[in-house]
Amino acid sequence: MGAIIWLASYPKSGNTWTRAFLHNLLRDAKAPVHPDRFADFCLGESKPEWYLRYLDKPLSQATEQEIMKIRPLVHRDMTQAFPDNVFAKTHNILAERGGYPLISLNHTAGAIYIVRNPLDVVSSVADHFGLDIDGAIGMMATEGAVTANDDRNVFEVLSTWSLHVKSWTQVASPGLHVMRYEDMTDRPLQTFRKLTDFLGLKPPRERLERAIRFSSFKILKQMEERHGFRERSVNSKAFFRSGGAGKWRERLTPDQIRRIIADHHEQMARFGYIPADYADAVPGAAQPQPSAVGEGPR
Repeated sequence: MGAIIWLASYPKSGNTWTRAFLHNLLRDAKAPVHPDRFADFCLGESKPEWYLRYLDKPLSQATEQEIMKIRPLVHRDMTQAFPDNVFAKTHNILAERGGYPLISLNHTAGAIYIVRNPLDVVSSVADHFGLDIDGAIGMMATEGAVTANDDRNVFEVLSTWSLHVKSWTQVASPGLHVMRYEDMTDRPLQTFRKLTDFLGLKPPRERLERAIRFSSFKILKQMEERHGFRERSVNSKAFFRSGGAGKWRERLTPDQIRRIIADHHEQMARFGYIPADYADAVPGAAQPQPSAVGEGPR
């Protein structure tokens, strides 16, 4: 029996990509692993089977308090799934709910947190949850936001994007490794090498590069197109849609960009996500002044 290494993120921020990399690396895969097999390696904290053993009713009929009461028991059970430490995926904020922890620290060995620019997250969140962009902006700014509790997944408490990021990353710890999605995209070898260093692994360069290649967005998308993916939302045509970073400029209006920055500027600034041409959208920022030669408004 070991303890849990959490793979944590706000939804649509690169959690599945990280699971794909770790599965291909640690299982030393000789061909890309299909996404449906990731659960064999990385447990899903929201999956019903962990909770149903303690309930005498369908998951969709369980109250929030009933689920929170057994959540620490589920985390204990997860530590017994493998002889050593176990990876577990979660989108929960690092907090309590109803007097019970969403993340049981006494069953925790460490955490990997993946953060992504909310300007890019919002369109993926909209597709995943069946919202329009404005609805997704509102959801990401709603304190205490929670996902649905149904027969596919136990509810997860997301809260706002900012509070989620802050809860996991505000206190530096030797047991915490934070990765930016954008660095995974732009500097994959360097970024994933830092992840393996955090885990105490020293894979040969060829094995590391193969795991990066096998977990690329292109390959994951191709496998979903051919064989499907059971984690795809019922609201989406595909789980792996477009990937990449910086596509928000094509998808968001200036007003939507400014709303997101106004909602999340503190954490966005911490991770370098406020674009220079929208710096004035930060509350309290100095506003542009009219030109001294009379080019301002009249």
